[in-house]
This record gives sequence, C-alpha cells and structure tokens, in this order.
Amino acid sequence: MQFKNWRKIATLLHRDLGYFFAGMVIIYALSGVALNHRDHWDPSFIVDRREIATPYANDAKNDVSRSSVSDLFEKEGINDTYRGHDFPSPSKLKIFTKKGSLFIDTESGTGEYEALKRRPVFYQVNFLHLNPGLSWTVFSDIFCVGLLIITLTGVVMRKGRHGLRGRGGWFTALGIILPFIFLIIL
Repeated sequence: MQFKNWRKIATLLHRDLGYFFAGMVIIYALSGVALNHRDHWDPSFIVDRREIATPYANDAKNDVSRSSVSDLFEKEGINDTYRGHDFPSPSKLKIFTKKGSLFIDTESGTGEYEALKRRPVFYQVNFLHLNPGLSWTVFSDIFCVGLLIITLTGVVMRKGRHGLRGRGGWFTALGIILPFIFLIIL
C-alpha cells in the first residue's frame, strides 16, 4: 500500500475519531480546568455557610430534638431537615441534616451551618473525570487510545513544509519539550 493511501486512511481515522471523542474532550477539558483550580473554589459543590446564634448551651444533651432543630431552622430561615446529632466533645455539638451540617459551640452558643449543593454540570463532569468505576475506566482507556490515534494520524496527515518535516515538526517538538521544562522548573 502506498504512503498516499495511508495518509487518506489517517485523515479518515483522524476525522471520525475526532468527532466521536469530541464530547469526551469537552468533559475532560471542563473538569480539568475546574480541578486545577480547586484551591480557589469547590469545583463540585456550592457551599452555603452562615453563622447563627443557637439556643443550645452546655447542657444541650437533653435539649436537642427534631422539633428544637426544626424551630431553630425556621427562625434562621434555613430550609433543611434534621437527621441526627452527635457530641464529638463536651462543648461541641454536630447536627446532621439532609443538605449538610450544623456545628455548634455549646459554650458560646454560636454555630455555623454548612449546606452543600451539587454544582450544575461541573459536579457531573468532575465525577466522570475522577473515575467512578470499572466500566468508566474501560471507556477512559479506549478514549486514551483514541487520543493517541488522533494525535498520530494528525501528525502524518500533512506533508512538506507544513508537515512533520517542517512547521508541524517544530510544533510537535515544542509540545514535547514544554512539559519537561515545567517538570524541571517545578
């Protein structure tokens, strides 16, 4: 088979695999950027935190009930449901809710309510990026092989001064060298 035919096959593979995996590239790109900046924000959850004054004092062990927590939430404008509570230490009360938690210092009577809400789109793409299970691992491995094929077919599609022996070769070399420069610098 002549090299010209290989170039035609490479072009077809490059195009079709590129279309097939376009969605995956978008998923990994969005989640990759989100996860790269997780020191600045929670990429998967919107966190609602607020300070509240509570009626619970040092002897709160007998005061905590479903109705007392419901009353507190109503007074503070919190739309959540009591699930249970625990005393991790004598002066600390943790109330578990459907959406989050309420941490209370029984010595001061102050508390911090924290609720989590899934961040739309980012929660789902981050879930996939962080690999939810075996079937996704298999699909991700197929995606990786697909990316290799897309890359290799892209490299041989053009010839001459725009191909691997010209401009394409310079860009390919730069794309290989830059990550190593970052490894050395970091």
